Amino acid sequence: MKVPTDPTEFVNFALVWLGTTGVRILIVILLSGLAVKGSRLLSDKIFALLIRGQEGTELKKRADTLSSVVRWVLLSAILGITSMIVLQDLGFAIGPILAGAGVVGVAVGFGAQTLVKDVITGFFILMEDQIRVGDVVEIADKSGVVERVTLRMVTLRDLSGNVHFVRNSDISVVTNMTKDFSYYVFEVGVAYKENVDSVIEVLQQIDESMRQDPDYKNDIIEPLEILGLDKFADSAIILKARTKTLPIRQWRVGREFNRRIKNTFDKLNIEIPFPHTTVYMGADKAGQAPPLPILVENALSASPN
Repeated sequence: MKVPTDPTEFVNFALVWLGTTGVRILIVILLSGLAVKGSRLLSDKIFALLIRGQEGTELKKRADTLSSVVRWVLLSAILGITSMIVLQDLGFAIGPILAGAGVVGVAVGFGAQTLVKDVITGFFILMEDQIRVGDVVEIADKSGVVERVTLRMVTLRDLSGNVHFVRNSDISVVTNMTKDFSYYVFEVGVAYKENVDSVIEVLQQIDESMRQDPDYKNDIIEPLEILGLDKFADSAIILKARTKTLPIRQWRVGREFNRRIKNTFDKLNIEIPFPHTTVYMGADKAGQAPPLPILVENALSASPN
């Protein structure tokens, strides 16, 4: 674009330019502004529909995070397109610019593949509501309470207080132990001589007392579910049951239930066996077993004092 040097010609040139190219650039800028505002309203509207009828601070935080990401992507696209149109109207050759941007984009893409994967995976983790702050999860061979969720990583704190920073690209399987509700599974071992039906009744009575206890009744959602006689172990028969609780309350309820099982079984003389071993010396073809010499010493009498 050649700009005239003569003042009169320059004024005429400027008036013509403002009436054509200038107006077109102004219209493009105005339309881009409207597009930015519209994209912001659209993203807010979409995520408002997604969380409609649902409550929770963390859900709102997740929706705000996703909404901000979508707005940033749309804003970048709108500004990029607007810049290309304005530069072209100003007479710049945008072909080399686009080619250079493509080369830079490829180079950055190769160098930031993991980061891009982190962001994409984090976006879907947030979108699908797989993890929220306060959940107890197991991811990438690490478990703990979720303290923070971002588009790049998840921060966990385990029972020992150790903090684990797990990149989203390392997450292939998410095990959420506190999603909506939780279960605590009991494996109660009793001696073979005990009556199974009687033991089940005792477990149900303990559960009833737990659900009437003011300290625990609000944590327990449903009565104890007796799954039955699960297996015959070496030293005991194993009864399996589970109780349904509020999220992250299962361990508190389970520990108290175990304490009451021990105290109740002791009171009712229900044996909780410990592992023991039967020594078998073998037998010959005549059915005779070799003698087993046993020496028993009194520790007190054996003491020199």
